[in-house]
Amino acid sequence: MALPRDSGPHDDLADGRDESPAERADRNWGEVLQELRVLQTGTQILTGFLLALAFQPAFGDLSEGQTIAYLTLVVLSALSSIVALAPVALHRVLFQRQAKPAVVAYGHAALITALLTVSVLLVGVVGFVFDVVVGGAATWIALIALTIVIVSLWVIAPVSIRARLQTEDER
Repeated sequence: MALPRDSGPHDDLADGRDESPAERADRNWGEVLQELRVLQTGTQILTGFLLALAFQPAFGDLSEGQTIAYLTLVVLSALSSIVALAPVALHRVLFQRQAKPAVVAYGHAALITALLTVSVLLVGVVGFVFDVVVGGAATWIALIALTIVIVSLWVIAPVSIRARLQTEDER
C-alpha cells in the first residue's frame, strides 16, 4: 500500500498538486508553522518542568555532576526553544519581501535542528530523573531504551518510508 506523499522544501518532484510556486510555499509554510506549534508545546512543558525543579527542597541535595547535568538540560531547553522559534523571527524580518521559499527552507532546517536538540533534551531529562530517583544501572537502561525508541521512530521509520516511496516512484 502506498502512503500519501507530500513534497518537502527540497523536493523538486511534482506531487500532483495543481499549485503555483507561491501557493506551494504558502502551503509548506503553513505545515512548518503547525509542526513548530507541536514542537514548541512539548519544549515549553519540558522547560517548565526543569525550571520548577530548582525550587524543590531536595534540589540542594544534588551532586555536583547532577547539578551540571541539570544546568546543561536547562541550556538545551532554551536552545531548542530558540531554534524552534527562529523561523518565526526570520518570517517577521522578511515579511512581504517575497521570500517565502527561503523562509520555508530555513524553517525546515530549523525544525530538523530543533528535533535533534529536543531528542537529546528528552533523553537527558529522563536520564536525569532516573539518576536522581534510582541511579545506577536503571539510569543507563532508561537512557539506552529511550534513545532506541527515538532513533527508531524519528529516524529509521521515516527514512524507511521515504526509501519505500522513492522505490515505488521509480517503478
